[in-house]
Amino acid sequence: MVNILAIDTSTSLASIAVAVGNTIAAESTFSTDRTLSARLVPEIARLLALAGLTVADIDLFAASTGPGSFTGVRGGIATVQGLALACGKPCVGFSSLTLLALNFPLASFPVCTLMDARKSEVYAALFNCSSTFPSAQISDSVMPPGRLLDMLRARAAAPVIFCGDGAARYQNLIADHMEGQAIFAPFPLNIAHASNAIPLALQALESGKALDPSRLLPVYLRASEAEINRDLAAKSGHPTI
Repeated sequence: MVNILAIDTSTSLASIAVAVGNTIAAESTFSTDRTLSARLVPEIARLLALAGLTVADIDLFAASTGPGSFTGVRGGIATVQGLALACGKPCVGFSSLTLLALNFPLASFPVCTLMDARKSEVYAALFNCSSTFPSAQISDSVMPPGRLLDMLRARAAAPVIFCGDGAARYQNLIADHMEGQAIFAPFPLNIAHASNAIPLALQALESGKALDPSRLLPVYLRASEAEINRDLAAKSGHPTI
């Protein structure tokens, strides 16, 4: 029996789950809104206590590697790395877009997971969710929503389920482009749940994909604001402060 701690901090709603074998022992979803660093570790400790475990009892640590909030993804990975290193246990990473797709097991239609990437772009992926695990038809990407919708219309032979905060933000645009072929998920399904990462983590462990904590790295898909400003400053010859 494997004890697993999984966290997703890729959006302003963080999610944590503790599993004992194939049973979810404790889970919470909470708004971080600039308070992630102050709330994440205490909430992990609270859930472990509810599950009757200590951090030393965890056999595998799992964290979202993105895409999503740069600060959130970094904070979640750093926390998991620190705990795993302290316990001498392995880590696994998972895509935040795949995690969201797991809200739709055995769905008859393709599922498009969308996260608001700001700058008039979305983080997006398209999945076949008709079996146990989502199968990517369009891998994790970042692009303007109009470009994504053009791609979907060119290939869609059936309606597409749209979910995530990106789907909520661009709902009118999606409806206009998809011409009746868009199904919008009920709002509770726009939120990812860390409990859905437990089977992903078990699958990774069983297939030999568990990592040393130092090898758990974020996947951003595009440069951060700080990196963009640094590159612009370098090109202009004016260093950033």
